[in-house]
Amino acid sequence: MDVQLPAIPAKRYFTIGEVSELCGVKPYVLRYWEQEFTQLKPMKRRGNRRYYQHHEVLLIRRIRDLLYDQGFTISGARNQLIETGSHAGANAQEFRAEALAAAQLDAYRDHREASRALAADVADGAAHTTVSLEKLTLEQVRDELLAIRESLLA
Repeated sequence: MDVQLPAIPAKRYFTIGEVSELCGVKPYVLRYWEQEFTQLKPMKRRGNRRYYQHHEVLLIRRIRDLLYDQGFTISGARNQLIETGSHAGANAQEFRAEALAAAQLDAYRDHREASRALAADVADGAAHTTVSLEKLTLEQVRDELLAIRESLLA
């Protein structure tokens, strides 16, 4: 059945709908798996809304692989997860480090793009100022600054 699943975005929490799309299973299946696999415990907030963390999305993908692709039964998949559980701690730390690095890289890129846009806007606004400020009255300076502000906001 090997279905190509989408990449997991670098976010802290995912809703049940997002996890459903990321893992290729229906929300009711996720709720059922919570009852069958003790390792799967999403955080619940107001109104019993489920919020899954990155490592839980990875666990769901592993469960899906065991059940759908490898043909395990629920109890067989449960046993398989318990057997490989000792290795999961190291993998979870690696995945957390990767997610953190991706989030930091995204924040850096967003900051860099915002800085470039601001610099371009300032340069553009300065190019529109052609009147020498020494010869202007205070009201003329105010009007010129408001015009520059409006051109930057447009």
